[in-house]
Amino acid sequence: MTDTPPDRLAAHPSSPFHNAALLERGIGVRFKGTERNDVDEYCVSEGWIRVALGKKVDRKGAALTLKLSGPVEVWFRDVGADAAASVPGDPQASPGE
Repeated sequence: MTDTPPDRLAAHPSSPFHNAALLERGIGVRFKGTERNDVDEYCVSEGWIRVALGKKVDRKGAALTLKLSGPVEVWFRDVGADAAASVPGDPQASPGE
């Protein structure tokens, strides 16, 4: 596997952009400079993410999502032993913080 996440990835299994093997590795997403853990789908080249809209569901039981536009950065969380220290864009935090 490569260390570069795909341009577009979805968490929902019915999506054509779903890839379970990549999701198991863990994907980190930063949207507008803030790390997000609630992303259902993203597209780096088009600059958007989809997030769940609270606990609301449609008539088939699927979560309603909201599309947010802005700069998107993605990375694999399991890149190495020091993956947390090498997250792109994060300043080096001193020990004890």
